[in-house]
Formats: sequence, structure tokens, C-alpha cells
Amino acid sequence: MRKDLHYLKRFLAVIVGLVLSIVIILPAMAEEDRPSADLSVSILSDYIWRGQELSRDSIVIQPSMTVGYKGFSANLWGNLDTDPYVSAGNSPANWNETDLTLSYGRDFGPLNISGGYIYYGLDGVDDSQEVFLSLGVDTLLSPSLTVYKEIDSYMHWYFLLGISHSFKITEAVSLDLVASASYLKSEDVDEYPEINDQGVATGAKFNNFHDGVISASLPISVAKYVTITPSLSYTFPLSSDASDEMKYRSKTGEDDNFVYGGVTLSLAF
Repeated sequence: MRKDLHYLKRFLAVIVGLVLSIVIILPAMAEEDRPSADLSVSILSDYIWRGQELSRDSIVIQPSMTVGYKGFSANLWGNLDTDPYVSAGNSPANWNETDLTLSYGRDFGPLNISGGYIYYGLDGVDDSQEVFLSLGVDTLLSPSLTVYKEIDSYMHWYFLLGISHSFKITEAVSLDLVASASYLKSEDVDEYPEINDQGVATGAKFNNFHDGVISASLPISVAKYVTITPSLSYTFPLSSDASDEMKYRSKTGEDDNFVYGGVTLSLAF
């Protein structure tokens, strides 16, 4: 745990250093040339990623830093599991993931197109790399489609269709609703196999609708640059194949739907 806290402190030190650098540089730049920055820390009851239960009965702390400039952005994100789930022969680290995302986005009228690269630094397993392309439309429910392609270790395609809407409650408070549905196409029968209802790999690659997510959050602006956001999410399978696969990957081998939430403190300027 002490070693993991060392990594967390170093991670946060890098983030703070970047923030201070931007704060110093901002006043000297013209308004239209200024970069943007977002520093946040989320405290959540669970870590669920693409239908996979990556923590259980443990609070996770997820610091994040994003810097943007003229459509380009870079994000550094990490996950600290305060009480990792221990199973037979498995003793995971508290600090178990550090991700780097590089992207570029541009608007074309009501259309927004973005693409980028994600590096997943993972503890105890092979690291992962993805490229992605996203198309969004500035219209009712803000529909978007994002395609992710693994290019390193766990070969698969992941298609994500999302919609969202924000309701303004007061000048400082809004209610944000988000829903998404995904399709997973495996290219590696060992890493993403189809699983039968007995929890056994069938020898085929997974190729079906996967997980759905419904989320609600309540961003509360408490100062000029500071926002506190409580949130609640529900993840569930979109097919019987997905149900079997999500149970297979869950910590107990029994769960295929998850309710989780928490709060995020963010500083954006």
C-alpha cells in the first residue's frame, strides 16, 4: 500500500505541476490562444469498465488531468483501489492503472469529429493500446458513435452509441442524463471468448451486443472554476452472450449488472 501511495503522490505531483504551469502561462496569452485545463478527482463505489467489474466492495479514487489547445487534448488518468479484491493466487496492487489519452477534435457545423490514441498501463497484466474515432451531432439528445480498435494485446473492436441531455435546474445546478449501448467484436478467442451459461469458453470469439449504461449526474458549480458532481450509474448486459461473459469476468463469477456511484471534484479553466 505504501508503494501505491507513492505512485499516487507522484501522479498528483505531475498534475499539480501542469496546472501551475498553465496558470502562470495563461495571463500572457491572447484569449483565443489560451489552452484549457481540467483537474478532477472522483471517489466511486466501484470501477466498472465496458461491463467488466474491476473492483468489488471497495472505494476507488480516480484522479484525472486534461489539457486542451486548439482542438488537441491530452489526458492522464489513474485508478487507486483502496481495498483490492483478493482471490486465490491473486494479490493485486492498490494503484493498478494509469492511462494516457491523446486526441484531436474539430467541429463541422453541427457535426463533431474526433479521434485519438489511448495507452492503458495496467498492473499484473499486459498493457493495452487503442485507437478510436468518434462522430457526434449537435441536435436533440446529442447522439454519438465511437469506434475503438485494440492494436496491442487484447484484439477486438468496441462500438459505442451514446445519447445525452442536460436539464438546467438553477444557474449553478444541472441534471445530466446519459445512456449508451455497445457492441463487442472479438478478434482473439483467448482474450475475448464467447462464454456459455455454464461459465465455460465455447471456442468461438465473442461477437454480439455487450453492455448498456444509464447514468445520472448533478453538476453543482460552487465557485468560478470549481464543480462538485454526484453521480449514479447502472451497467447491464444487452444480450444473453453478454450476460454470460460479464458474469465470467466478474469478481465472483455471478454478477452481470452493477449499480455504482460517487462524487467528483473538478477544477476547470
